Amino acid sequence: MHNIILVDTAHLDHVAFDLIVNFERMIGRQISKGDFPKWLDCVALDGGLRPGDHETRVYLIHPKDKTQLQHFIPCNFAEELNGKAFRDELGEFALNAYGVEDIVSPEDYFVQVFEEVLRDAACERVMVIADLDGMTDESARLAQRIKNLCANPPKDDKGSELPRKDITLFTMQPIMGRGFQQELLGYSLMAALGINGNEVQ
Repeated sequence: MHNIILVDTAHLDHVAFDLIVNFERMIGRQISKGDFPKWLDCVALDGGLRPGDHETRVYLIHPKDKTQLQHFIPCNFAEELNGKAFRDELGEFALNAYGVEDIVSPEDYFVQVFEEVLRDAACERVMVIADLDGMTDESARLAQRIKNLCANPPKDDKGSELPRKDITLFTMQPIMGRGFQQELLGYSLMAALGINGNEVQ
C-alpha cells in the first residue's frame, strides 16, 4: 500500500507568497525560502501518516511554462524534483512532476489525476493541495468537482466499489462536504518557512 500527495504547485506558490509577505510585515524579518521536504513531511503528518516505513508518492502538477517552485528549495521540477526521492522517519517520498499541456485546462487535468488516484486500489490515503477555497469562480468549480469525487468515488472497471481512501483536503478556509477530512494549509507552510508560532503571538 502507498499514499499519494497531489499538489497544484501554482496554488502552493501563491499561498506561500501571501504568507511570506504578510508574516514579514508582522514579525519584522525576512523569511527565506521554504524547505520542501520538510513541508511534505508536515503535510503527511497532517494527513494522518505516522513514523514508519511508508511509501508516499508526490505528484507535482505545474503549468508547462513554469520550470520551478518560486518559494521553496529544492525547486527545479526537471533537475531537482522529478524522479527524485528522499527517505526519513515517515518512509520514502518519491517525487514526480507533470507539466500541464495546452490541450487541457489545468482544472480538468487536476480533476482527471485525482480521479485516477481514487481508482488506484493500492493507494491508502490521499492528500490534496489545490485552490479549493472557492474565492473565485474557477476555485469554486474545482472545489465542487473534487468534493463530488470525495463523496462519490469512481468504481473499478467492473463497476464494483473500490476500497475507501483516507482523503485530506488542504485549504486556507474551512470547507464543507463529506468523504474527506480537512486541514489548514497554513500550518505546514509556516513550519516549512521557519515561522515560529511564538513570533506570531
